[in-house]
Amino acid sequence: MRLSPAQTRVILNCVHQQFGADARVMLFGSRLDELARGGDVDLLVESAAPPTLHQRALATMALEQALNLPVDIVAVQQGTAGNAFARIARSRAQPLETPA
Repeated sequence: MRLSPAQTRVILNCVHQQFGADARVMLFGSRLDELARGGDVDLLVESAAPPTLHQRALATMALEQALNLPVDIVAVQQGTAGNAFARIARSRAQPLETPA
């Protein structure tokens, strides 16, 4: 995973602020590939309540500013399958956890 502990903390704090403390945050895409370079930060967020476009926009803007990287967020309600893209993302995603 090509995220520093500081970046991981920023992501978790921001997502939990926008989507709730119980939101599950997973990373997918090129940042999982240790051999790749660059790339955006692709996040799958599962929240208890149905996620809104407003929440996603606020989280994306805050993360892009804090990380100085492009960020894409796929947000779904916990317990739902989501659309086809969310299902593919979930199948390849790794949970983000607070670094020690």
